[in-house]
Amino acid sequence: MTENRKPNKDTDKRDRIVRRIARELRDGFYVNLGIGMPTLVANHVPAGMHVVLQSENGMLGIGPYPFEGEEDADLINAGKETITEIPGTAYFDSAESFAMIRGGHVDFSVLGAMEVDELGNLANWMIPGKMVKGMGGAMDLVAGARRVVVAMEHTTRDGQPKILKKCTLPLTGVKVVEVIATEMAWIRVTPAGLVLDEIAPGLTPEQVQAATEAKLIISPTLKEMA
Repeated sequence: MTENRKPNKDTDKRDRIVRRIARELRDGFYVNLGIGMPTLVANHVPAGMHVVLQSENGMLGIGPYPFEGEEDADLINAGKETITEIPGTAYFDSAESFAMIRGGHVDFSVLGAMEVDELGNLANWMIPGKMVKGMGGAMDLVAGARRVVVAMEHTTRDGQPKILKKCTLPLTGVKVVEVIATEMAWIRVTPAGLVLDEIAPGLTPEQVQAATEAKLIISPTLKEMA
């Protein structure tokens, strides 16, 4: 797919994350991309690979972001961003959409997060005391998708860890995350703990651990993130 989105100040970080996640896609996958950074995965599907992107607002067959001036206001994803369609795109109501998700028909889901902990618990929908418009499809996705990958920046804006020993915010799902992808690392959730499999160029495992509250297990095959 062609990358059409305008860059912003976080482009380098986000591109590293979503490009790495896109390498996990496989031919024939049905994929749901969460609001925010995860939607950028749509622009990095490997050439020649056929995946079908699903949006819980009722669309199966999302294309990349449109070029400026070619937007169709009637074509939007769950985050209310304008998108494009691919040949064979289907439209349906929310009931049908969530039947797909709850029925286990989504192979791969990419979600953002406020917090993830060493057990794979996910908190991504609310901060107590702040107004929220609702859960959205997150709870259904983490329960129904066959594989859940989190795409997020490694720390908060003020440098506090987002990968914790135990989540402090209300949970979206319990033991649902398989992989945490950040601009610093590719971290796998296992029964033994969080395994640091890949590390961003120029960083050391010690630097990643310093930005992470939960203890990281260094993989014996640790490699650089491509």
